[in-house]
Amino acid sequence: MTAYIIRRVIAAIVLLLVVSAVTFAIFFLVPRIAGQTTTQLATQYVGKDANPASIAAVKKNLGFDLPLYEQYWHFIKGIFAGAHYKFGPDAATCHRPCFGYSFKSHVEVWPQLKSRIPVTISLAIGAAVLWVVSGVAIGVVSALKRGSVIDRLSMGVALTGVSLPIFFTGQLLLALLSYQWGWWTNVHYVSITADPAQWAWNLILPWVSLAFLYSALYARLTRAGMLETMGEDYIRTARAKGLPERTVVLKHGLRSALTPIVTIFGLDFGLLIGGALLTEQVFSLQGIGNYAVGAVQDNDLPKILGVTLIAAFFIVVCNLLVDIVYAALDPRVRYS
Repeated sequence: MTAYIIRRVIAAIVLLLVVSAVTFAIFFLVPRIAGQTTTQLATQYVGKDANPASIAAVKKNLGFDLPLYEQYWHFIKGIFAGAHYKFGPDAATCHRPCFGYSFKSHVEVWPQLKSRIPVTISLAIGAAVLWVVSGVAIGVVSALKRGSVIDRLSMGVALTGVSLPIFFTGQLLLALLSYQWGWWTNVHYVSITADPAQWAWNLILPWVSLAFLYSALYARLTRAGMLETMGEDYIRTARAKGLPERTVVLKHGLRSALTPIVTIFGLDFGLLIGGALLTEQVFSLQGIGNYAVGAVQDNDLPKILGVTLIAAFFIVVCNLLVDIVYAALDPRVRYS
């Protein structure tokens, strides 16, 4: 198991390097291929009040005239060692980890991202617990009660959940539970360290609206996996041995059916930590997704670059954890 984990960690590090190279190419190589000059690229870092002197300073300090491999080296070096920029008498420091420095708002990207990460992680963790528990439970019950009223009703609700977008369910919950009935007023983020009760209370509506979509999908996947697994020979053998039905379902049936669930959960959770864009916009939560929207609207390239790197990092890490869980669920994976 240890050797397997070491191999996966090394593979994850290599993948992060590849992701950083691809991200760098998207933001700095592809525009050049499309015909953008270094002057035009530097203009995006200056802002609306760009002038030839400021553009030239940006080109020099960001090394846009250097070969691309040197630019990439400075890009990677900045993440681990920080970066320094000097424009005449003015100097700017981007402390490590340097995920970019916004020359439009004159702030580092990482401190802004760091302050928003707890919001997005709180939203993702709470919603993930709800959708996994409810989705898997509904899927198992539906598979065991195949063709019954419970099965048809739960799958009907699941189909509704998959069909309804988050911005609809979120607005509906706000309209009814917050504005009309007043059960949740002034929904906003409260730090868990400041007040755990208020932290959970203010995130219930975002959790429910986000979990409703995902739990519906997980219920359908769990049901399909359980129907396939419960018909296998080893399930009949377990029952023939006289094992309790609960043991047969949970230890033998559900464990095998969880493999695709673990796969999609790693991707979904990683993407959410990278920014639950729609949910944060609907409930005005100042998370990474909301930050990304503002960066795109302002055409602030360093902020967009920082969000992209952070999102990629969380997705790779979540996939690493999925590989480890795979090995725990199915020991055969360790030797692949």
